[in-house]
Amino acid sequence: MLEGEEVSAGSSKPIKARIDSLGRSYGTGSRKNAVAKVWLKVGSGVVTVNGMECAAYFGREALCKRVFNPFHVASSVGCYDVRAVVFGGGKSGQAGAVAHGISKALKDINPSLQPVLRQAGLLTRDSRVVERKKYGQHKARKKCQFSKR
Repeated sequence: MLEGEEVSAGSSKPIKARIDSLGRSYGTGSRKNAVAKVWLKVGSGVVTVNGMECAAYFGREALCKRVFNPFHVASSVGCYDVRAVVFGGGKSGQAGAVAHGISKALKDINPSLQPVLRQAGLLTRDSRVVERKKYGQHKARKKCQFSKR
C-alpha cells in the first residue's frame, strides 16, 4: 500500500492510508501510566521494544501474547516489523500500551482493518486506572476495623 492510496472501509467516502516516506506507519498507545510510540512497516514480523526483542523485554509469555493480539485479530502475524519505545508504568501496562499503539498503526497502514480492530476493542483506550487511597482508610476501599463496644 503506497502513501495516500485510497481504501474503502465500508463507509461512503474512501479513507487514505497514512504512511511516511520510509514506508512506516505510526501509532501511539497508552494504558494505565504507560505510553508507547510504535512504528510499523512491512517486514518479517520482528517486534522490538526499547531495543530488545519482545520476549526478552517483557519476560512473560502472557504479556507477549497481549502485544501480538492485534496481529492475530487482523490475521497478519509475521507480516509487519514493529519498533516500539515505551515508558512509564509497569510491564503489564506497557504491554497494553504497545498493543494499543500497534492497533492504531495497523489501522493507519490498512484502513480496511478498522472495523475488525474496533469490534475486538483494540482501538479503544482502556481508561481504568488505580483508585487513590483515601485518608482514614487502610487502602482505596478497605476501611479500618469497626468496634461496636
